[in-house]
Amino acid sequence: MSIRDWPEGERPREKLLALGAEALSDAELLAIFLRVGVAGRSAVDLARDLLGAFGGLRQLLEADETRFCAERGLGTAKFVQLQATLELSKRHLAAQLARGNALTSPTLVRAYLATQLRHLGHEEFAALFLDTQHRVIRFESLFRGTLDSASVYPREVARRALELGAGAIIFAHNHPSGVAEPSDADRRITERLREALGLFEIRVLDHFVVGDGEVVSFAERGWL
Repeated sequence: MSIRDWPEGERPREKLLALGAEALSDAELLAIFLRVGVAGRSAVDLARDLLGAFGGLRQLLEADETRFCAERGLGTAKFVQLQATLELSKRHLAAQLARGNALTSPTLVRAYLATQLRHLGHEEFAALFLDTQHRVIRFESLFRGTLDSASVYPREVARRALELGAGAIIFAHNHPSGVAEPSDADRRITERLREALGLFEIRVLDHFVVGDGEVVSFAERGWL
């Protein structure tokens, strides 16, 4: 049966308009993106098949072009469309964050940092530079690779913060393993950065560790 023959309240588009996007399942949201199914399978059926084939929504969204286009019902046009959609989402979060005080939007900060770092296959250390009113100046990646106290340079971070006129910083890095629990090395790095930046009266407000589906805050743990 075609989706057009379904009861109106069960059709993904109509359901979204009536109840909002958050009311839809992953398969229903993906079906709207796909627009059409394939022979013998509705868009929702195809969406469910794809989620099963990739192992979940995140794996599908983060698949490279070769893997993505290998599945039935997908192709280069859909891959390009998806990448554009994902980038629009990132820019929307960045625009929202830039409008206000970062400390008043902890959920938004978490979401933004997760979109920037969660998908990376290597460790990356980044900073959200803020002014004295805690408004966002810029997000920048600072270091990449295996992170330890020898590979993160407080002098370089301080120099960049001064160049940007930052009054505060929120640090973030990812754990490619997917486990967001901070290591002892993470805590030592953060303390060295806090002490170095404190000499210039630049506050370290938080350090987020991004894992697979979880983001841990140093501030919430009482470590800052």
